[in-house]
Amino acid sequence: MIATLASPLDAILALLGVWLVIGVAGLVRPMNLRIAGRSLFPLGALCGLAIAAIAAASLGLPVERIQLPIGLPDLPMHLRLDALSAVFLVLLGAAGAGISMFGAGYFRSGQGTPPGLLCFQYHVFLASMGVVLLADDAYGFMVAWETMALSSYFLVIAQHRLAEIRRAGFLYLMMAHVGALAILLCFGVLQGGSWLFTFDAMRAAHVSPLWAGAAFLLALVGFGAKGGLVPMHAWLPEAHPAAPSPVSALMSGVMLKMAVYGMIRVAFDLEGGLAWWWGLVPIGLGLFSAIYGIVFAAVQTDMKRLLAFSSIENVGILFTGLGLAMVFRGAAMPTLAALALLAVLYHALNHAFMKSLLFLGTGSVLHSTGERNLGRLGGLIHRMPWVAWLTLVGALAIAGLPPLNGFVSEWLLLQAFLYAHALPYPFVNMLLPLCVGVVALVAALAGYVMVKFFGVVFLGQPRERSLADAHDAGILERVGLAWLAFGCVALGLAPAPVVAALSHVGVQLGVGALPHNGAPWWMLVPFDTGQATYAPSIFAGALLAGILLATAMVRVFHHRRARRAPPWSCGFGALTGRMQDTAEGFGQPIRHLFTPFFAMRRSLPSPFDAAPRYQVDIGDRFWNALYAPLGPFIDRLAGGFAALQRGRISVYLLYALATLCVLLALVL
Repeated sequence: MIATLASPLDAILALLGVWLVIGVAGLVRPMNLRIAGRSLFPLGALCGLAIAAIAAASLGLPVERIQLPIGLPDLPMHLRLDALSAVFLVLLGAAGAGISMFGAGYFRSGQGTPPGLLCFQYHVFLASMGVVLLADDAYGFMVAWETMALSSYFLVIAQHRLAEIRRAGFLYLMMAHVGALAILLCFGVLQGGSWLFTFDAMRAAHVSPLWAGAAFLLALVGFGAKGGLVPMHAWLPEAHPAAPSPVSALMSGVMLKMAVYGMIRVAFDLEGGLAWWWGLVPIGLGLFSAIYGIVFAAVQTDMKRLLAFSSIENVGILFTGLGLAMVFRGAAMPTLAALALLAVLYHALNHAFMKSLLFLGTGSVLHSTGERNLGRLGGLIHRMPWVAWLTLVGALAIAGLPPLNGFVSEWLLLQAFLYAHALPYPFVNMLLPLCVGVVALVAALAGYVMVKFFGVVFLGQPRERSLADAHDAGILERVGLAWLAFGCVALGLAPAPVVAALSHVGVQLGVGALPHNGAPWWMLVPFDTGQATYAPSIFAGALLAGILLATAMVRVFHHRRARRAPPWSCGFGALTGRMQDTAEGFGQPIRHLFTPFFAMRRSLPSPFDAAPRYQVDIGDRFWNALYAPLGPFIDRLAGGFAALQRGRISVYLLYALATLCVLLALVL
């Protein structure tokens, strides 16, 4: 079907072009912060809201396709808007709007990359992610994917004068290209020997089960590397802290979901058929990534590294849900497959709002205090009340506490796991319900990590005197934070309409749909009212009523008999910030319980040291075992190729002649 004028696909494509125009406009006067930051970023935010609104309105409409007159000869770009791409466009536009509005007040002059150039890179990053979601052929997808990687690389190294940031950017770019190569090979396998690179040709191709499994594994490696799935996660805790906070929010909240989108597109759309046992691989990797990420988050002392490892945990949950949906679909259980896929899509939306809000909150703290080390913060709720209360919404949401949005998606995923006993495979239907325990452990540790994060940063007393000069976020930053906090609340209080909208994805992909149970809009009922139900509005009302009642009782009964007296301090003097729990103290129990996860190096003081210090450095075993040994090997390999570069044209012509002779011999 050819898209008509003013169709949703045309409108979204035009808005993606507006993002590019906004980026180019930043180059006109690249050193002018007022134009780039205070004018162009708010325009980008409005553009994101428009994309989200149009994509949301397109859910349930027929699939739209269009062919662009650009590309290579006989290889034009094809675009397609369906329910799956629409959901992720809503995610991109809505979360990107809040991040862009925050960025309008966040970026400063004289901080690395000039503001106008940063504006260009930022909006190219946004537009390229939009094209990834619309691409309907391998050529267009890979061009957009590589543009997304390159633009985000330049954003990561915005503070390029620092050696550790350049190192983090190089690691990110290297892992991005390794993943891109795996994705390209996956598309090559799926085309089944045809020279047609469109996704329609891949859907119609007849690929043997062996090669289909190979394509699935290549997709898992490629998209897992982009998403930060363990053991391909090494770049994520390095790149996210190195990037400016709005860029970290965009990468963690939005870009990681491009990997989830790509995995869904390959596994449920482009693959001809799924073997049920394929899903066990992402389930295993996802559960291990979730527990690995949250355990490492618990022992971090850097705010942004803590949130980066938390993102690994959430990506693990997303891939776990994808694997569960694959198992159910392969076992011909469409209702449960639809439930697991809905949990994945809902959690992707939730994480975009929650993690973006937390990263932006840390950005405000970093700007105000110049610190991101948890051991030097504390008591900021008095100096930064707007940031503190809005960040608290994100912390409670990502901890999975009702009635906020994080609880809804995790509850849906747990429901899908609990019904796994109906699988017709005896060992698997016993094993999968046990995974509920792992998911519950991850959720509990996530709550523990958020208590550490929020408590150490915002509660208690300041640990440094310089924190007395901390100030709250500006008006534009508050607007961005408030928008993301509103999303966390809205997705938590009204899940039923969101689930109804997301169900179009399962129907269009042929996965399945949840039954119509006639439940009211304010109640979430996956199957029927005789089974599990959840009414967030009632829960929120009861919670609010309890708080108001407790407050009224305290005011009425307690204040009448209240008397004031100095508190007893147990014989101690005045309490100071040094007497509070530290970030290391919070993480110590986890460090002892999960010692095999860490590569620890202890520095013990000597009895003769004038100022003895005890230090523990926590490393990543995967880095030491997999990535560190690659350095010398790559150096030797590069040296071997360098030996071929003699710098003489006659040698290069000899190489070309030898290559032609080999090709002619193969052809003949």
